[in-house]
Amino acid sequence: MGIAFGALGAAEDCFHRSREYALQRIQFGKPLAQTQLIQLKFADMITEITLGLQACLRVARLKDEGLVTPEQISLIKRNSCGKALDIARKARDILGGNGIVDEYHVIRHMINLETVNTYEGTHDIHALILGRAVTGLQAFQ
Repeated sequence: MGIAFGALGAAEDCFHRSREYALQRIQFGKPLAQTQLIQLKFADMITEITLGLQACLRVARLKDEGLVTPEQISLIKRNSCGKALDIARKARDILGGNGIVDEYHVIRHMINLETVNTYEGTHDIHALILGRAVTGLQAFQ
């Protein structure tokens, strides 16, 4: 479960770093943050971070009560890791060429999140676990 929180922490850092960059970076006489598409990306990022954290908190409380299921943990891991990677990619896009420079740390988070999506179980594996819970049928051996 900690990996779900950790992935969202990386996403939050990407959000904050890209926000700061977009507020300071002037393009065509105005901050990048003043453009519609950048604001759309920020809205998408903060929405997914907030929803992900709420889901993680709920599952953590269920765990404290001894009521959590493996499927619930798969759900938050799948969601948090996938959304965090999407957020890191958006942050990289906002930074443009600087998005691949380690000075801004976004690319480091993105590479780490790519790794997390591999070693914590791929998006598809968690989908199979959830599919089994939904249908009652095992699609894998």
